Amino acid sequence: MKLQNLLAAILCAVASLAHATEENTPLEILIVTGTRTPQPLKQALSHSTVITEQDIQASQATDVPALLRSLAGVEIYQNGGLGKQSSTFMRGTNSSHVLVLLDGVRINSATTGTTQIDQLMLDQIARIEVVRGNVSSLYGSEAIGGVIQIFTKRGKGAQSFNGSIGAGSHNTQRASAGFGGESGDTAFNVQVSKYQTDGVSAVRPDLVPTVNPDRDGYDNSSLSANMRHAFGDAHSLSASLFDSNATNQTDNSFGLSADVNSSKSRIRKVALVSENRLSEDWQSKAQLSQGVDDIQNYLNGVPDVALGAQFKTTSDLLSWQNTLRISDDDVLIVGLEKLRQQVASSTIYSRTSRTDDSLFSGYAGNYGAQQVQINLRRDKYSDFGAANTWLLGYGLNVSEAWRITASTATAFKAPTLNDLFYPFTDYGFGYSYVGNPNLKPERSRNNELGLHYANDGQRLDMVYFDNRIRDLIVINTLPAATMINLDEARINGVELAYNGQFGDTGVKAAYTQQNPRDAKTGQTLLRRARNFSSVGLAQQLGALKVGGEWQHSGVRTDIDINTFARTTLATYDVASLTANYALGKRLDLSARVDNLFNKDYMLAHGYNTLGRTLFVGLSYQQ
Repeated sequence: MKLQNLLAAILCAVASLAHATEENTPLEILIVTGTRTPQPLKQALSHSTVITEQDIQASQATDVPALLRSLAGVEIYQNGGLGKQSSTFMRGTNSSHVLVLLDGVRINSATTGTTQIDQLMLDQIARIEVVRGNVSSLYGSEAIGGVIQIFTKRGKGAQSFNGSIGAGSHNTQRASAGFGGESGDTAFNVQVSKYQTDGVSAVRPDLVPTVNPDRDGYDNSSLSANMRHAFGDAHSLSASLFDSNATNQTDNSFGLSADVNSSKSRIRKVALVSENRLSEDWQSKAQLSQGVDDIQNYLNGVPDVALGAQFKTTSDLLSWQNTLRISDDDVLIVGLEKLRQQVASSTIYSRTSRTDDSLFSGYAGNYGAQQVQINLRRDKYSDFGAANTWLLGYGLNVSEAWRITASTATAFKAPTLNDLFYPFTDYGFGYSYVGNPNLKPERSRNNELGLHYANDGQRLDMVYFDNRIRDLIVINTLPAATMINLDEARINGVELAYNGQFGDTGVKAAYTQQNPRDAKTGQTLLRRARNFSSVGLAQQLGALKVGGEWQHSGVRTDIDINTFARTTLATYDVASLTANYALGKRLDLSARVDNLFNKDYMLAHGYNTLGRTLFVGLSYQQ
């Protein structure tokens, strides 16, 4: 309770200060993910966060997980350090309940249902939008916990060059370069980056003495490129490419001390988009895209047949969205999508592909002080049938700054091909795994109520949510493992998030209290804390900007890496510091210290986290 009272006091204090500030209102931040059309962030009816390019640069974080950990409602765990396999939990839902889009393209695995956001380096990224709660009525399967949409860098303004280099602890090295801008009616951007680190042993030898205690390094090369050409004021055609290739050394908790485990991961996205204003009030957008998730596992340099040598998902998507502006205050969207997912694997599945045909529509309207949002969607999967989802949202401006929101929505998640069709496998370690073709899709009903403040550069969101998930898909008890449907999971809780600027001082704070549990037994869902929080401060001192962040997580339940019994992970607190010094108008020197007090803690039982690390970088922007 002391921690809760502390966070409550901080948020009340900054909210009261917001009334006293005399700062001018900054440029309005827009968001597209919550409605599939641009709208001011302060009008979003779902609890949403926009991380801008300036936020990314100020954080000095390396990858997407490091950036998202401080957000309300978001928990991210990695098995052994940067680049290692991660799990993303939003509002206490499963990691497969978070839909991740890269420039509107699905890049998730059809076998695991998750997305390798641990392979996305921030050098390529300009913006991230996070929408919490049921969003299936806009995007279909997976969006039970919410949607994370990541936007790569685009060319704009005068043509310019950017570059950065840096080095740090564990022989970490990082470099990036890019060039982009506009030339007449054509905008373009190309960005390349390289990151490598020696890392630490992924699995803790003190808990698993038989594991190889060597350092498990990580090497990533990434490329993003895009071009957009405008044909007058009404039409444009754009093409984009993203490609992340990584080599990752890992540990197998069942391996021998001499074993060398490694993997190669690839995330690729290609897209062609045609945007056409067919009339003054009719905007059409057609997109043809492909997302690829590919991972190959190796043991001592040869394909690891026991754990599956390769799992590759190719997602082909054709979508057509029409946005109709009924009036200045009313927007209607109507669209269709056709998704085909194909799996290529060394593991022999009885079914390796699926299709989804969907229709969606939405309405967003303003009626004076009131707002309304309605969304409807129907998905038809080739392997289990149809799913209908909807959202009803309402907002009321009680004053110029304060607003009340309420919404109710449904969502679903299709069982993955692993869930349904993974063939019987005896790993030779005393346990086996087999898919369950009788699984039902998970279905969710989420209700939430929010109070929001937005004025003079200050934003405060306080949201209560209650999510009930029927037929939750979970793994049953080892050693004879398969996937099963729980009767129901229930997750309810409160999120508080604040961002504000007071002269040269920036303040941010986030707090989440939740109860993710099996509704029948009351047992807490794995790796999810009942409370977690963060506080950050940044201060501009002339050419020098310094900042600090503190992150806290309460106890979590996990599976013991050796016995497979339920165990408890201790609470932890970690702090980080950042500093940026402007050497000139175009050149910046930066430094970041993570885990300042060198805390020893675990995000996943048996896996290492990094101790105190230092990274120093130099960046140039023409």
